[in-house]
Amino acid sequence: MGILNLTEDSFYDGGKNNSLKKALKHTEKMIKEGATFIDVGVATSKPGSPLIKSKEELERLLPYLSVLLKEFPKTHISIDTYNSEVAKKSLDMGVSMINDISGGILDSNMYDVVAQHPVPYVMMHMQGIPENMQQHALYEDVVTQVAHFFSNQIKKATAAGIQDILIDPGFGFGKQKEHNFKLLQNLNHFKIFNSPILMGVSRKSMIYKTLQLDAEQALNGTTALHAWGLDRGVHMLRVHDVKEAKECIDLWSALQMF
Repeated sequence: MGILNLTEDSFYDGGKNNSLKKALKHTEKMIKEGATFIDVGVATSKPGSPLIKSKEELERLLPYLSVLLKEFPKTHISIDTYNSEVAKKSLDMGVSMINDISGGILDSNMYDVVAQHPVPYVMMHMQGIPENMQQHALYEDVVTQVAHFFSNQIKKATAAGIQDILIDPGFGFGKQKEHNFKLLQNLNHFKIFNSPILMGVSRKSMIYKTLQLDAEQALNGTTALHAWGLDRGVHMLRVHDVKEAKECIDLWSALQMF
């Protein structure tokens, strides 16, 4: 899953794709490098950022989305949103997936909206909201508590009629470094839900703070964590650097043949 950030203040690539020409060029590059999904987001979710209203999100998103769907009709487009109104409009236009960082918590209508379309839904765990999530990064047992969240929310989503759910432990979303590595170490635990696992660690602080670098220098560390994630049961990688992630997947897949 290649990331297409259309926001000015994303933690790594904010502002890099802030024109239609740049967005189309980057999307084409990611597709050529092997992306199966392009995950489009216009709202930053970095720590400390406020929530975005549906109206503002749609005003930012729609001019890009209509062209992306037209220019890349054979590519699966995912929309990174926690607003059901945005999800509904996007799904009606023909997108292939909804990626909800709140797992249905921030908008009670999200499950009903997604259930009306035969598309996958990514359910991520987040402690609090982006504006205050790092203040709520407190756990007695992060693996057990994240699993409990999925248990509850999967039941609700399934009851609403969603048939295809991916789960994302939410690395960096209301977690300290030690929580992130504990989740990575125990990804196999989440196989109990029989849902594909999505992993989003690309260039995040758990990597560059551990290595005493910055996000720009965190590609090598990202690739290392991707390999360990695949070995622990991850099914999809959400990444900034598609070429390197695809190489990691191909090499890991080759390893499984021997």
